Amino acid sequence: MSVPVKLPEEAVILAGGLGTRLRESVPDLPKPMAPVGGRPFLEYLLDYWIGQGIGSFVVSVGYMHENITRHFGQSYRGASIRYAVEETPLGTGGGLALAVSLLNSHAPFLVVNGDTFFEVPLARMAAFHHRVRSEWTIALFQSNGHSARYGGIQTDQGGKITSLGNAHQSQGATLLNGGVYLLNRSTPEALDIMPGEHASLEDDYFPRLLTKGIPFYGYECVGRFIDIGIPDDYRRAEDIFSQHEAGIRNEGQGN
Repeated sequence: MSVPVKLPEEAVILAGGLGTRLRESVPDLPKPMAPVGGRPFLEYLLDYWIGQGIGSFVVSVGYMHENITRHFGQSYRGASIRYAVEETPLGTGGGLALAVSLLNSHAPFLVVNGDTFFEVPLARMAAFHHRVRSEWTIALFQSNGHSARYGGIQTDQGGKITSLGNAHQSQGATLLNGGVYLLNRSTPEALDIMPGEHASLEDDYFPRLLTKGIPFYGYECVGRFIDIGIPDDYRRAEDIFSQHEAGIRNEGQGN
């Protein structure tokens, strides 16, 4: 008899970026606080993951972080929030290394980019992560040829990541990083990147995972995805969330 996989209960949100590409549209706020339908983008992220069972967040913050800490404080909708404050920009990898020290448990945990929203079924992703004995699992989506801004990821038939590269070099559909990760607590320490060191997930962490032979997998999802990093996509965000909320209502009516 199989034992049910325990879902992660903690998440790190990487919200410390400078947001330079979006600054013409949102000049006086950090990117995760950009308003979408009258609400900060970060509220939508928190709502979505709280709805899937996450009860504790560590938010890695930097640029104009007072806007985030003042708005959310120490809790939101019953979930606790702690902040890892970057005194100098540390990049996504450095921000993660800083935030990990604030986690409560040694169980697998979620990591989410603070400027992207991706509909990922956490229970299914966690079951996959457990079944293949992954150390780090990336939620992936099909580019369908629209991939110039993202790094392509190649996997074998079992989902194990075999190589990283530029998505625009591939023809047709390509698997792309959706900015949602599930990883074991011991993994960041195994990569020899310490808190306070500037590092990038894509440029430093991921190549080290491959080089060190750490089990590194991709989990393909078909849910809605939006990256508000550039003005054109930011303007699409309200429609994406409207579709997402309509989908939730339709699911509820079908039960």
